[in-house]
Amino acid sequence: MASVRPLLALHQAGHEIVVVVTGEDRRRSRRAEPSPSPVKEAALSLGLPVAHNLTAVSESGADLGVVVAFGCLIPADLLAEVPMVNLHFSLLPRWRGAAPVERAILAGDTTSGVCLIAVDVELDTGGIYANIEVQVGVDETANALRDRLVDAGSSLLLETLANGLEEPTEQEGEPTYAHKIEQSDLELDWSRPATDLERIVRVGGAWTIFRGRRLKVWAARVADAVVGIPGSLHDVRVSTGEGAIHLIEVQAESRERQTAEAWLMGARVEPGETLG
Repeated sequence: MASVRPLLALHQAGHEIVVVVTGEDRRRSRRAEPSPSPVKEAALSLGLPVAHNLTAVSESGADLGVVVAFGCLIPADLLAEVPMVNLHFSLLPRWRGAAPVERAILAGDTTSGVCLIAVDVELDTGGIYANIEVQVGVDETANALRDRLVDAGSSLLLETLANGLEEPTEQEGEPTYAHKIEQSDLELDWSRPATDLERIVRVGGAWTIFRGRRLKVWAARVADAVVGIPGSLHDVRVSTGEGAIHLIEVQAESRERQTAEAWLMGARVEPGETLG
């Protein structure tokens, strides 16, 4: 969804959009029929032409390309034909790469932001045209932070284009890389501190094991420590390597999301049972 609002903002501001390039239709679940991406749906609703490969950009006659969460490097020969800017959701050079919002949450960053940069052949290395800093809430989820960054970035994009693109400034500082979030990154290792685990939950999709099956943890908060081995259950609290986690919303495998209290009542947890 990160690319939809910038697209709508450009259209509403009166910029001529000659082609929208996005991923091909794909299944959103195992049994579903292939369906278009949200970007494609938005573009078609606006009557804009849609393509699934970069050849369409070369043939479009566009003066400028705007890249948002595209997920692929742009070839040098295409950049020579059509210069491009990229809306990136971090304060570069911190968190170059695929998952800047999630990595900022996991690292406990207190600030994030958006950069409008020149697209280069390398990953997120281009000069910066404009940026804006955003404070990260102490309990803010990755989805909530991304929504705020998309709104801020859309405004930044329109303002910068309205003022004209000047020479970008080089990125300064030591780069860090926001590697793609894997399922292993989202597993709750109860031997870690509660603050680390709460950040994983805020990223979304956190999981653990209960009775040999996966249990997702959708909402939780740090709580005072309870006596017990890491992973041991104390009503809705779970012991960790440092402090405890208070479970708020969970989802057992093949079940709907529910409150932790409702899950505990249905699971009938025995004394001594653990998570993980």
